[in-house]
Parts: sequence; structure tokens; C-alpha cells
Amino acid sequence: MKNTHQNKQKNIHEPVLLDAVLQYLNARPGNSYLDTTAGYGGHAKAILARTLKPSLAALVDRDNAAIEELTRQFGAQGVQIIQKDYLSASEELLKDGRKFDMILADLGVSSLHLNEASRGFSIKSDGPLDMRMDQKQALSAAEIVNNYQESELADIIKKYGEDPKAKQIARLIIKSRPILSTAELASVVKKVWPGQSRVHPATRTFQAIRIAVNDELNQLQKALPIWVDLLEPGGRLGVISFHSLEDRIVKVFFSEKAGDRYDAELKILNKHPVMAGQAELVNNPRARSAKLRTVAKIKTKERR
Repeated sequence: MKNTHQNKQKNIHEPVLLDAVLQYLNARPGNSYLDTTAGYGGHAKAILARTLKPSLAALVDRDNAAIEELTRQFGAQGVQIIQKDYLSASEELLKDGRKFDMILADLGVSSLHLNEASRGFSIKSDGPLDMRMDQKQALSAAEIVNNYQESELADIIKKYGEDPKAKQIARLIIKSRPILSTAELASVVKKVWPGQSRVHPATRTFQAIRIAVNDELNQLQKALPIWVDLLEPGGRLGVISFHSLEDRIVKVFFSEKAGDRYDAELKILNKHPVMAGQAELVNNPRARSAKLRTVAKIKTKERR
């Protein structure tokens, strides 16, 4: 029975870019660690095996199922487990005066969400129009799809999905209301993009609505400077993004805070994002679009 559970967990969430995360965060015995999107604890387990200091770790997630799993794995070890969105949790930790040697943010939707049809994230499995990472929040995909005005829908799909047919998709969604399931929404969008495609034509629309439901880009923009403040001098921050909008925000922020100047706060550790190799992609297709960017907080004496 135990093996079945372990296999199920492995299939649900295989941590992406784990070797690169371990390399760039450079976890050492005694280090403190903040995981802002801990999920099922894949990265955390590997990092804590190196720090040997669970009492100096804080694991954050806003999903109730993730919190239950994190508690099962780490609750008895003295790890601080926080059920909040990462922005609110980071603000709280900063207010409490906490500092960390390592901070990791593994952004976007996890396999945990995609594999459970009832959560409404997946195009492949029919489910309710939900897409909430925090199931306690009021706003869901159903609210956006069935109640937002056509101009608001088009703006969301264009801005967060970068779909050139955003206006046509929004118009057809309005005409097709009520839309009650993920399969219905995917079918509506597909009518705007007829023909065969390797990627489902509704992928960008689903991404856009999910980002809007969970306020993902706004949270990231606000959290990045807080994460820098939470770092110890010499501490390292790693961010794994899964689409161009996230990666652009991270890249620009790191560039603005780094550079060869006297007031630089950060040192960029990898000029180009680290991406998964073929060996990892065989075992974990989710890693296909993952990009890891890392920085170190410059110590005062290192500044010119």
C-alpha cells in the first residue's frame, strides 16, 4: 500500500529542474529556506536533506490539498507550514523580521491541479469551470466566463493568453453562455481556431483565465522585491516560470536590480535561463516550458 501511495505522489508532482535548483541555490548544512510555492514538497524534501535544519524552513502554499501533504511530510520536523498565497505569506514573514539563505518560487499551475479534473484547470479532462488555486476565494473561472463583459474577456485573453483572436473568442463565449464546464469552454474556443494543431487551441484562453482568477502576474510583480528583502546577504533566490509573461517579469526585475554599478542589490547567477534536458523531459514532460533564473543578494562589502 505504501508503494502505491509513493508512486501516486511521484506521478502527481515530479519537481522540475531539481538538479539545477540544488546547484544554483547551493544548499548547505544550517541554511534557512523559504519555499513560496511548496506544492507536494518535491523541491523542499531535496533541499532539507542538505540543510539538515527543518526548523529554519518555511513552506508556503495556498492549496488545501498541498498543505495537507506538506503537513504529512514535514509537520513533525518543525518546519513552518503556511497556507496563504505567496504574496501575503511573504509580506507576513517580512513583517516578522525573518531572513532566509535560500528562496524558491516554482510558479504556475502544478501537476496536482492538472491531474484532478474537479479543479477545472485541465483541457484534457472535463470538469467544472473553477481554476482557483485557493478554493476559499470567491472568484472562479465560471464567474469570468459567464459574467464578465465581452471587452473584459477579450482584454484578459489578449493580455494573459497573447491570443491574436482574443476578440473573436470573447464574442463567441458571450454567444455560447452559459458555459458550465472546461470541455464546453474548450469546444467554444476551438470553433475560432478550426483545423488540426499539436497544442489545443484553447490552451492560451485557459492560461489567460487561470492567471486572471489567481491574480498571478500581479502577485509576482509585488512579491519579487519582498523576496529580495527576505534574503540574507549572500542569500540566493530562484524563480521557475512556465510562460513568457512570467519569465519576462522575472528577467526585467533581476536586470534592474543587478548590473555593474555601485547600488546593485543582486548578482545574476545564470545569464540565460536554465531549461530541462532531454533526460528530464522523458520522465517529466511538465518541465518542457520551465525556465529557472537565479540571483544572489550582494553583500555590502561586495559593492563598489
